[in-house]
Amino acid sequence: MIRSHRRVSAAVDVVFDIASDTTEFDLDDIVSAVARERGRSIEVEMAELPPGVCGQRRAFPNHDVIVLAPDLPNYERTLAHELGHIVFRHEGTPVEKSLHVVSDELIAFMLSERSLMSTVLDGSDALAEWEAETFAGQLLQRLRRMNTRGAPLSVLRFDQALG
Repeated sequence: MIRSHRRVSAAVDVVFDIASDTTEFDLDDIVSAVARERGRSIEVEMAELPPGVCGQRRAFPNHDVIVLAPDLPNYERTLAHELGHIVFRHEGTPVEKSLHVVSDELIAFMLSERSLMSTVLDGSDALAEWEAETFAGQLLQRLRRMNTRGAPLSVLRFDQALG
């Protein structure tokens, strides 16, 4: 699959359509709306993560967990990025594989090797990261615009009417 800004923009549109039943718009409301629509709860937790990892999406049989590192420079950007992985249904690492106890150095090495190999061999990780990051940027930009131009719901309806 190739990079598609239209695909990402369409996903952001759908997420805002789903969240349009709320009168206040913030990122937590959007995460809750996506969870309701999917029929799977999404929990957000703070936890220590390996070096260089700001967030993770963990899929369980009946719910998802977004784990964020404490003291992030941009909490909302990382949360929106991980939500992007959920919205696009990107495959991640099975939970069992992410819970092994190993040294920080080995984790950093394996992450860089995995990233390099998947980018060279099939590019799927690179595409998934690009989609999640582009989704986060568009989602937050639109959220900021809505919250600075008046009542968020009326701004959403106006944007929907104009296409």
